[in-house]
Amino acid sequence: MIEWVQAFSQEALDEATEYDEAEQMIERYLRKGFLYLWQDQVPVATAGYRGATPNGIRVNFVYTPPKYRRQGYASSCVAALSQTLLDQGRKYCFLFTDLANPTSNHIYQAIGYQPICDMNEYWFEE
Repeated sequence: MIEWVQAFSQEALDEATEYDEAEQMIERYLRKGFLYLWQDQVPVATAGYRGATPNGIRVNFVYTPPKYRRQGYASSCVAALSQTLLDQGRKYCFLFTDLANPTSNHIYQAIGYQPICDMNEYWFEE
């Protein structure tokens, strides 16, 4: 799982995550029950959740290692996690996706997510 966090950070965020930082993230997610792991004899995909709002919750850390991609594992994992969160009383689930990634955009829309708005992030330095 630590390697998955590192690969996700590099692929999705274009940033490196140190081993210790990835290990701490996994421990924190597992301890709090924020991580779902999809298995087919072995772990094949993951999705997490954080960032609760009064009515919704953010799905994040959706990752499938390259050798398990294009088999529906991420779709199944995100759909199951989203349904679980809705069943627990959330009115909606939301996520952020890279508009330049047609695969993830297609997957999320196929399981019921809808584009709502574009987001920009600005960093200011002194």
